[in-house]
Amino acid sequence: MSILAVEQHLLKIILLPFLCLISACNTDNDESLSNNSIVYCSEGSPESFNPQIVTSGTTIDATSNQLYNRLISFRGDKNTIAPSLAKSWHTTRDGKMITFYLRKDVAFHTTSYFTPTRFFNADDVLFSFNRILIPEHPFHQVSGGKYPFFQSVSFSNVVKSIEKINDYTIRFKFKYADSSILANIASDFSVILSKEYADSLVKKNIKREIDTLPIGTGPFKLKKYRPGAYIRYATHQQYWDKPSTLEQLIFDITPSNTGRLTKLLAGECDVIAFPIAHEKIQSKPELELEAVTSFNVGYLGFNTLKPPFDNVKVRQAVALAVNKQAIIDTVYQSKADMAHSLLPATSWAYNKSTLPQTYDISKAKKLMAEAGFPNGFTMNLWALPVQRAYNPDAVTMAKLIQADLKKIGISVLIESSLDMGSFLEQLSKGEHQSVLLGWSADHPDPDNFFTPLLSCSSAKSGNNRTFWCNEDFDDLIQQALQTTNVTQRKEFYSRALTLISQEVPLIPIAHSKRFQARNNSVKGELLSPYGGIDFSRVSKN
Repeated sequence: MSILAVEQHLLKIILLPFLCLISACNTDNDESLSNNSIVYCSEGSPESFNPQIVTSGTTIDATSNQLYNRLISFRGDKNTIAPSLAKSWHTTRDGKMITFYLRKDVAFHTTSYFTPTRFFNADDVLFSFNRILIPEHPFHQVSGGKYPFFQSVSFSNVVKSIEKINDYTIRFKFKYADSSILANIASDFSVILSKEYADSLVKKNIKREIDTLPIGTGPFKLKKYRPGAYIRYATHQQYWDKPSTLEQLIFDITPSNTGRLTKLLAGECDVIAFPIAHEKIQSKPELELEAVTSFNVGYLGFNTLKPPFDNVKVRQAVALAVNKQAIIDTVYQSKADMAHSLLPATSWAYNKSTLPQTYDISKAKKLMAEAGFPNGFTMNLWALPVQRAYNPDAVTMAKLIQADLKKIGISVLIESSLDMGSFLEQLSKGEHQSVLLGWSADHPDPDNFFTPLLSCSSAKSGNNRTFWCNEDFDDLIQQALQTTNVTQRKEFYSRALTLISQEVPLIPIAHSKRFQARNNSVKGELLSPYGGIDFSRVSKN
């Protein structure tokens, strides 16, 4: 039976019960949806409403581009750095100082829980970044005191100070030149918060609400949130750029990929995340399936602090025993490129001469014997509990790997029962032995793959899920950051990729495309190669 026939058969079985059970978007009956509202069926609930303190794609989608702005951002097909809250900036020749010139008359959100009395200014920039940088800052420890992206890129080691020149001019001073610093400031995590709002929370002794009841300058503002059910956003009519033409934006939280598809077919969702049954969607004239080639990687990571994965020969053996092509064909339905290194081939730092990990069972068995495990062992493999572009079905992938590793005597126990919040929390503590995870780059600079995923600083913050810390690797990526010469940077990154292939802290499996389905009444660009979704320039006819 063909894949299309199987999908159609399954849909016939499941469609009727779902249509009977679901209602229009899980929202309150007293708040009807206008024809000029968009319902987006997302795959999960955000862990926070502040992307400074988390790195999950689910949270980024729900917050970064909807609620907030950054000083600068990526724009256009080439993703060049463009003005945002900063209308312009100047970098000194030695790269150790950047001065940002801020926009005036930028309004923060007015909500049921906060009414601003002033526009955005330099105090908000100072507050937003000093909260991250200064351990003694009154908001640093709020919500746990972890800022995983910034800690993983050693932001506090790079930034010497941030100085307010006047209300609309602010200067960053750096301890040394870092060629990725502008990209990091433009990333989805570098959002600007309201200091006035923070001050009001201090007076009420409810500081934690800065991360749960958000106030930003973005195109939408939070109206209502029901965990596990929906997020209701209202349009920010005073938006400094161009206010959205939508009246409301609804995130309908639907973890089931079948449930999202069913709602799309029933007209109850305008857009859905991570669609299945592509042929079914394409057969409907009112629906569109779109894809963007993503800067991402799906991988099998080892906790290198836990036996037996503290043994490099064991890691090398597992890498040889995993049949990547079978995973590409089954999990990604051949809609991904096999990963030969951490970097996708579209990165300017990609080196095609880096030796890929091959599939070789006999050599894997030999390495297992050399490592002292001729009869194998039992291991735990944690599977990502939600769909992501870099891994659309972690449980199925885990089962394929389970069958692969059985051939070299390894018995794999699959853990897939944790919710996303608990999953990420336990990973950061190093409770896992191995994990199926991935990474979507936040910007085009190749350092965004190296430093957050595998640096020693990222291991200390818990964002490096392998907890692999290699001083030679760290030296290479630091040298790459301290020069603007692309040829030199590429050479450093090439050596870093070689080191990863030798040490195998993780096994890169696939670089996938990111798919999304929508009703053709929804117009405008939504997806970015660097993750995230943006409804600010989307309309509905």
